[in-house]
Amino acid sequence: MASKREQVTLKCTVCGEENYITSRNKKLHPDRMETNKYCPVCKKKTLHKEKK
Repeated sequence: MASKREQVTLKCTVCGEENYITSRNKKLHPDRMETNKYCPVCKKKTLHKEKK
C-alpha cells in the first residue's frame, strides 16, 4: 500500500538555511507547511517554510 505521507524540507526564510526534515500527510494538508522553528544559524526562532 502506498504511503500518504511525504517528506518535506523546511527552509529558514531569514538566512535560507535548510534546517529540518519532517513529514506531512498530503491528503489532509495539501498546502505548503509553515512553522516557527529555531534556526541555529540565526540563533533565534524564525519562520520556516516548506522547500519547493
